[in-house]
Parts: sequence; structure tokens; C-alpha cells
Amino acid sequence: MSKDTGCHFAVGTGEMTPGVLEVRRLGLIGYDEALALQRELVEERRADRVPDLLLLLEHPPVITLGVRSEIARANVVASGERLADLGVTIHETGRGGDVTYHGPGQIVGYPILDLRPDRCDVHQYVRDLEEVMIRTCAAYGVRAGRLSGLTGTWVGAEKIGAIGIRISRWITSHGFAFNVRTDLEHFKLIVPCGITDRGVTSLEKVTGRSIPMRDIEDAITRSFAEVFEREPRA
Repeated sequence: MSKDTGCHFAVGTGEMTPGVLEVRRLGLIGYDEALALQRELVEERRADRVPDLLLLLEHPPVITLGVRSEIARANVVASGERLADLGVTIHETGRGGDVTYHGPGQIVGYPILDLRPDRCDVHQYVRDLEEVMIRTCAAYGVRAGRLSGLTGTWVGAEKIGAIGIRISRWITSHGFAFNVRTDLEHFKLIVPCGITDRGVTSLEKVTGRSIPMRDIEDAITRSFAEVFEREPRA
């Protein structure tokens, strides 16, 4: 996690309706484009020109590195030639965490939230994102949970949802990645999140059935709105 929190309990000065969560479904979008959009929306949220936001999207195949990129890069085990053959690019980010993979079939959620005045707790924010994915799994009959000392959402010893966040003066960006029908073979290109003794799974793998991505986005939206006590709108 990366945080630049500044003051702790300053209250926003804008006139946005309390509790509103604007959900934007962006489809397949390049990582650089999504990163630029987040930066723009963080400033818009800081100025209270937009309400709290949840961006839901998919990325083309990409490996992303956390703020300690030299450590994260060491956990990329595939050669440059292999990555080029598969069309997988590498990007450094401003988020916390180690190395992870994004690709089609994985729903990425980027919340742009103002955590002030009553949610100024970085660790609780991470737990809340985990809870969103735990509840999403439960909606499909899958029992997911947490593993002591590790972030993310797990089904047994396999990670189904990863988290990497940034918080700047209590405005959030980056977020979570939930594996729906992700090509799990691509996780073998890296040591996911730098964890060597755990696996990776997807909702399709654990349920044995194909579920429309739109339906999963709906379930994530409902879970997010419940956990963060927001009223979602398109």
C-alpha cells in the first residue's frame, strides 16, 4: 500500500450528495489510459466536482509493479521474449503491493473515494475491499476469506482477489482485481504478490461454470455498496 495521507479528519467542503457511489463500467481499457483517468478523477474528487466513484473494467494482458518496483521486478520470472510473444506488457505504478497480473476475464475495481471524515483507517479500508470480494464470492456459493498476515481474498490457499491501493490525503485510487475467468497460466509469468507458497484461482474454476462478466460486476457493485454504505448509480 502507498499512502500520502496528510491531515487526518478534515471534512470536505463541497456539496455532493452524501452516500452516492457513481459506478462507471469501462469495459476493456489499456493500463496507461486507466492510470491517467484515475489521476484526473482523484483531483476531481478532491475538489468535490464528482461524488465517490467505482470504476469497473478489464485490462489487456499486463504485469504491474508496486512502488518498490525493484523488488517487484525480481518477481517477474518470465523472460522479456516470452512476455513479448504473449503480448504482455509491464508497467510501474503508484500503488502499494508487489507484482500482479491483469488480463481479460478479471474484473478490476478502482474506487475513487474520499474516506473522510469517518473512514480514515488504511488497514480497515483494505479489510473492507477484501470483504467486498468475500461477499461477491458468497453470492455464487463460494466460501472465501482471509489468510493471516496476507492481503487479498482467498479460497482455501488460493487467491481469488488481489489488492493494491494508493491513498493520498484520504482520496483512494488503484484498488482490487477479482479473477472471474482469467487465464491462470499467465500468473506463472510472475510470483504473484511475491508469495511463493500459495496459488491463484478464479470464480469460474471454483464454481465449474461460466458466469457473465456483467453479472459479476452487478454482484461487486451490490457488495461494495453494502460494505461502504453507499447508494450506487450508473
